[in-house]
Amino acid sequence: MQEFEVELSNEFIELHNLLKITNVASSGGQGKMIVASGDVQVDGQQELRKACKIRAGQVVQVGDAILIRVVVAAE
Repeated sequence: MQEFEVELSNEFIELHNLLKITNVASSGGQGKMIVASGDVQVDGQQELRKACKIRAGQVVQVGDAILIRVVVAAE
């Protein structure tokens, strides 16, 4: 499984944008399509909201291949 750790400097990032910045999706539009496919889980629950707000401490999984941990940015 490919794992990423993303440092979050803002309060949240929208799910489709998180997929874009980790290069899981090549664009925000493709990120929205991945979410719509039903293959994305946030903290172990299926997530279908493309603009779901992802905050530090949450874990996003795409299928069985990708795990993204979101952490607070070091200051």
